[in-house]
Amino acid sequence: MGNALVDVLALKDNDILLEELELPKGSMQLIDEVKKESLHLAIADREKFVASGGSASNTINGLARLDIATGFIGRVGKDFYGTYYKHDLDKCKVTSHLIITDDEASGIATTFVSKDGQRTFGTFLGAAAGLTAEDLNESDFVGYDYFYIEGYLVQNLDLIRKAITLAKKAGLTVVLDMASYNVVEASRDFLLEIIPDYIDIIFANEDEAKALLNVDAEAALDMLAKDVEIAIVKVGEKGSWIKRGDEKVFVPALKVNCIDTTGAGDLYAAGFLYGLIKNQTLAESGKIGTLLAGNVIQIVGPKMDDAKWDELIAELAK
Repeated sequence: MGNALVDVLALKDNDILLEELELPKGSMQLIDEVKKESLHLAIADREKFVASGGSASNTINGLARLDIATGFIGRVGKDFYGTYYKHDLDKCKVTSHLIITDDEASGIATTFVSKDGQRTFGTFLGAAAGLTAEDLNESDFVGYDYFYIEGYLVQNLDLIRKAITLAKKAGLTVVLDMASYNVVEASRDFLLEIIPDYIDIIFANEDEAKALLNVDAEAALDMLAKDVEIAIVKVGEKGSWIKRGDEKVFVPALKVNCIDTTGAGDLYAAGFLYGLIKNQTLAESGKIGTLLAGNVIQIVGPKMDDAKWDELIAELAK
């Protein structure tokens, strides 16, 4: 379950534009429609890429590409971007649990990609923000084993409470990806409340872990692993720490040419969960996540093409 967003990505030569637009580098800022239009005006003369996105959707699409049966809960408008989004889910054989509204524009994440691959989001949620607790039904959770939530939704407390309650009632393993350090800062108390009681697997990067617990990555891993079944803390180009009970492993990152980090964490989660589903060890699951993340950062945007997926699937088959 996540924000159904279409990514509009623009490459930048430097970060001056971010300062002019008052967007902290590496952050996700929620914006209104007026601000969205100003961002699009600022990148009007730049080369742009369009891809269906949203953190949870990227993860689910990755799993679907690996032939795992998946579904997605979200909300879009009845417009070009909403139609584009649903078509992309259908193309990847993701079961759509989309709510489609007639009178709201679909969400768009205007994404600025810096020369070092770091991405900064100005996110107009649009119709995506209208997803409510009342939209969820027990039937949405039937037939699944895992329920994956993107952290960008945690500011909608009622929605998250109902979702995790229904997921637990249906016997699902609940997975949370923390999403962004500034979102974690804004929702810290709520996260500390729900993690011990409802979350089974948690993904964070070192900035998000520090925002939540105010300690370094490895210390955060140890603290989180006391409250959840599996904790994962990613440390950028160095790799990722994974812990379950007393078992603790480190998986190095791939040494590749990073063009755009959009989708890296999402595809890492897809690969890691794929490994768990296939009964792989923590280390092997981490390596699969690392493989997917290491490949998606070599392109612009969160979506790899068919040829690249065929190559990755062949490598996994070995």
